[in-house]
Amino acid sequence: MWPVAKREYSAADIDVLEFDAAVRKRPGMYFGGGLDDPGLPAMLLSAAARHGLHPATRVAEEHSLSTVIEILGDLSFRVTIDQRHAWPDSPALGYHDSLIGSEWWLLAAIATLCETTTVEMWCDGRGFSQELAGLRPIAAVQRFAPPAASGTRITFALDARGLLRGAAFPADLRSLDAHGPDCVAADGPGSVVIRDHRHDGRTDVRLS
Repeated sequence: MWPVAKREYSAADIDVLEFDAAVRKRPGMYFGGGLDDPGLPAMLLSAAARHGLHPATRVAEEHSLSTVIEILGDLSFRVTIDQRHAWPDSPALGYHDSLIGSEWWLLAAIATLCETTTVEMWCDGRGFSQELAGLRPIAAVQRFAPPAASGTRITFALDARGLLRGAAFPADLRSLDAHGPDCVAADGPGSVVIRDHRHDGRTDVRLS
């Protein structure tokens, strides 16, 4: 029997994907479900909640930030986090020269599944905003008149073309997981409130 020749691998065999392409190829690695999973929209809400309570260490301590998630439609929602910014002159740019940096990688991952994403950041009377298609800027960073204090607000409009037909955020939001299986942090002042604007009036659910 002839011996089987071993194939030599080189750098040419390695397929290096950019962040947004990697998320779209294997969304389950980031959210727990694929594009054909009817529960994916709920997973995205849980991911946003977890990232608000468990930010990168250079942003804030775990369970210290307040996050409000507003469901605006069946496939659109807005995340507002009371994150304190420390800008010398203007915010540093992150993925693809967008306002979303690697410290908010999970929010950036959600953006990759969106048709449009609007990012707003403000601190000390200065506000900056940017329009994205997914995670890619379609306009330069703009200044705007900001609210008081300091924060980050990102509005996501999911791309229905990439999701299972009829996918939508769930009506019952109490089962969403804002901590995940690996959370061992002590309780703190941080919280996550989800506000559902899809029905008459407004429904608030506090997850932590």
